[in-house]
Amino acid sequence: MSNTHESRQVVAAFWEAMQTNDFYAAAALLAGSYLLEWPQSGERIRGPANFIAVNTHYPAVGRWQFTVCRIIAEGAEVASDVMVTDGATHGRAITFSTVQAGKIVRQIEYWPDPFAAAAWRSAWVERI
Repeated sequence: MSNTHESRQVVAAFWEAMQTNDFYAAAALLAGSYLLEWPQSGERIRGPANFIAVNTHYPAVGRWQFTVCRIIAEGAEVASDVMVTDGATHGRAITFSTVQAGKIVRQIEYWPDPFAAAAWRSAWVERI
């Protein structure tokens, strides 16, 4: 079982490795039984080798840049909010990670699409 500080550090190191675009270094932080789920597309990635393959074969325009907006940890569970861009595509990943023995064993990741604000509520909200 991981403590909160260790779990947060592992996930922070994962995003730092992703920022280098060295997906082998990022995969070094994954357990051999690693499992990543993307509920929105109904896909599951099993193991560090498949994680590396998906990331190295992604048709990116440029180098990936990752901006960590927030990391929240409690015990072995870590939530991270990360902005992602390759210079052309811009996205936001909300990732729930489980850390055991210093490795990420599971991630569930959501990629929410932006949408236009409704005009009817413009009197009560401010744009960000």
